Amino acid sequence: MQLKKYCLLLTAVSLCLSLSAQEFFKASAQYNPGRVNGIIITEAAIGTAVTFGLQYLWYKKFPHSRFHFFNDNAEWLNVDKVGHATTAYNIAAIQNDLLRWGGVRSGTAALIGSLTGLAFMTMIEVMDGHSSKWGFSKGDMLANIAGCVLFEDQQLLWHEQRISLKFSYHQTIFPKYYPAELGSNLPERMLKDYNGQSYWLSFNIGSFLPASSHFPNWLNLAVGYGAEGMVGAVKNPTEVNGHPIPEFKRYRQFYLSFDTDLYRIDGLSPLASSLLELNRTIKTPAPALEWNEVQGLRFHPFYY
Repeated sequence: MQLKKYCLLLTAVSLCLSLSAQEFFKASAQYNPGRVNGIIITEAAIGTAVTFGLQYLWYKKFPHSRFHFFNDNAEWLNVDKVGHATTAYNIAAIQNDLLRWGGVRSGTAALIGSLTGLAFMTMIEVMDGHSSKWGFSKGDMLANIAGCVLFEDQQLLWHEQRISLKFSYHQTIFPKYYPAELGSNLPERMLKDYNGQSYWLSFNIGSFLPASSHFPNWLNLAVGYGAEGMVGAVKNPTEVNGHPIPEFKRYRQFYLSFDTDLYRIDGLSPLASSLLELNRTIKTPAPALEWNEVQGLRFHPFYY
């Protein structure tokens, strides 16, 4: 009997915690000052930590200079520019979702989200502008603005995101030739090895169809972009630290694949939907068609 009581008590506590979690992750129907203040305080703390972290752990390694501009439009076959747009877009989307969770009105949340994304990416560019190794890139800023505009325009037009910008990554052979430039470990390579990065415009098909079509509301069609053969930013070095580098052809890659928006599945709890929000940013691995000027048309049974 004692064990039965403990089991009943444990079941009751688990149920209460589950209900509390579901209620916590559910978007507020009205403005919730407690949630909004929590968002502001948390983001202020994170923003401060990121700023100081970048300044003292990254930019401090390189000499500072007077603010200057830098034209990097010819670098990395523009994969970095698509990355800027994708980052700005997703910051705007996440900020919007957080504010909607706090009960902020749709139009206001979308505008603040877009401005937040643009402000954060501008801060990075300003830091670059004071570093002698880089500079303030107008091309990067145009990409940042494009990502925020893509988010804001969809909110104005459809009050939802039917087209998402997503990211995927796979390891490549190129960092081993120049680890200082392309990364010496997995986290660094995910950020610096543009050969392994792919960026996707993911179209939620069902959002463009009438509800009577009964098309799966979680299934997307994705168009991707990437590049390969890059050991250096503009051109490949012939050697690094006295070690010869093989000759690689630098080329762009274009993809067509399926994707998912799993958080759209009907009947999900607020908790499950929140956990699946990661799928809003990261593309689902799937079969893909690739075209590039070197190999022509290729089929990947499983691409990420």
